[in-house]
Amino acid sequence: MSRSPDPVFKNPRKEGGHDSSNNGQSDGQSDSKSDGNTDTGFLANKFLIATPAMRDPRFLRSVIYLCAHDNEEAMGLIINQSYQGLSLAGLLDGLDLPGLPSALDGPVIKGGPVEQERGFVLHPKDYYDSPTTLDISSSLSLTTSRDILIQITTKKPPAFLRMALGYAGWGAGQLEEELMQNAWLVADSNDALIFDTPLDLIWNKALESLGVKAEMLSSLGGHA
Repeated sequence: MSRSPDPVFKNPRKEGGHDSSNNGQSDGQSDSKSDGNTDTGFLANKFLIATPAMRDPRFLRSVIYLCAHDNEEAMGLIINQSYQGLSLAGLLDGLDLPGLPSALDGPVIKGGPVEQERGFVLHPKDYYDSPTTLDISSSLSLTTSRDILIQITTKKPPAFLRMALGYAGWGAGQLEEELMQNAWLVADSNDALIFDTPLDLIWNKALESLGVKAEMLSSLGGHA
């Protein structure tokens, strides 16, 4: 079953439109629960690491955390791009939601080119649950409700979180085609890479998790 997530808020710093047709991108999203079992061929809870074969400049040297993937569509968040000059605390202040603990402040992630006015919160699975919450792994969930922002700023905050605007999406077979074109390497996800690593180091660190150096990429296939 799939549905569109409810919007968290409208982004006052929206850049560009919703079109993500380059490199086969679409605006599809799945709500299928998955722990990313590659035995099924689905890659939820995996990292996609852009290679030099990725020609779309929006995904240059990007790392995507794949949140959902099934026969019909795939959806993920770019975790190593941010909106310049926009912090989480600043965004919440603009929504009249002050009170973010300083330890949780950080950049707002540019999750992808699709629906950049829509917000997505990655957080510990045991922190929050709602009809708009998607369980991604045994430790992480994704929520698209404004209510989680209210809880973060007025009640006990989570141990960690990432806030993203926009997402990357693929229709049926599109991600698989990009993998065949060697546009992506696939790696196991790592919570520390998402939440604790400086954005400018994530791409190299993700490659290192595969034992790969950047100069090796031209000779590698798309699936690790």
